[in-house]
Amino acid sequence: MSLNYRAGSVSFENVTKTFGDVNAIDKVSFTIEPGNLVTLLGPSGCGKTTTLRMIAGLEHPTSGRIMIGDKEVTHLPATDRDVSMVFQSYALFPHMTVAENVAYGLTASGINKIEAKEKSEEGLELVGLGGYGQRLPSELSGGQQQRVAVARALVLEPEVLLLDEPLSNLDAKLRRHVREEIRELQQKIGLTAVYVTHDQEEALAVSDRIIVMNRSVIAQEGSPRELYEQPASTFIADFIGDANLVDADIIDIKGDTAEVAVGSFRCFLPLRDFSKGRVKLAVHPSAIRLSKRDNQSSGLTGNVRRATYLGSQMQYEVDSEVGRLFVVDFHVDQAIAVGSDVAITFSDRGLAFVKTA
Repeated sequence: MSLNYRAGSVSFENVTKTFGDVNAIDKVSFTIEPGNLVTLLGPSGCGKTTTLRMIAGLEHPTSGRIMIGDKEVTHLPATDRDVSMVFQSYALFPHMTVAENVAYGLTASGINKIEAKEKSEEGLELVGLGGYGQRLPSELSGGQQQRVAVARALVLEPEVLLLDEPLSNLDAKLRRHVREEIRELQQKIGLTAVYVTHDQEEALAVSDRIIVMNRSVIAQEGSPRELYEQPASTFIADFIGDANLVDADIIDIKGDTAEVAVGSFRCFLPLRDFSKGRVKLAVHPSAIRLSKRDNQSSGLTGNVRRATYLGSQMQYEVDSEVGRLFVVDFHVDQAIAVGSDVAITFSDRGLAFVKTA
């Protein structure tokens, strides 16, 4: 194998980036460990793409410090950084063959044509496109074009691979397939990767860690499971898991367990850093259990206002004594009709206290 990779770390230390009077990034600090795939996730305008562009050297901080490996790159141009970027638009040259597109960065940097050709072929093999080298980009599907863009970045043997919304031009089924390929490839070669997306499911599927950004700062950082099951705020709970946010009361505490009143329903949850009194509770849609109400029913009272069949699941909107709830139910063969009175209970997982700030 002629391609060799040395995974590098990435560190931001109190990095700020302003455009005129606007703070695009405000005193952001984080470290990405070598060999990890870390996703920058957040709504449009949160600062994630600006952060990626500063790693690439396409933007420079107003203040703060950026390290790649043991080298400070804060003010270095993109050409002096050991990174490669996969763009949202693929940016393939339509008049060049696939092999020529993959080799372009190598030949532009002065590598001889024989070595560039060898590495181009190896890059195409890595992404499952061996034998496609003489085709034109127009002869490939969208997913294949995306893999060519990844191969072109990989043959430069970067310390860090940057991916800017790499799947946004693909349909839903192909997005799932290509994201699995990217993740498998990243793990296979042990490369450090920084991945930007606004798609929560995509971030959960591919990441070792996720950095969620909002309004130019980091809202929360952690593993996919940590962010989904232990959101730090109402913003994270809503953005990551589409959670229902309801008022509840901690009525008793025993050790690390809280007894919680959600309307007339009682349950027990991990306390975390909360105390007795009124709290905000994040309830994931799949953690809500519905059953038709009768005289023996327990739980919250509710009424189904909307029911939507989506093949593998039912989605409901239910009016309840704690407000309107969004519910995901996988028992599609036991659908509940609109207008039905229901009893509402919660599973043991999928509920967490969240801070409102």
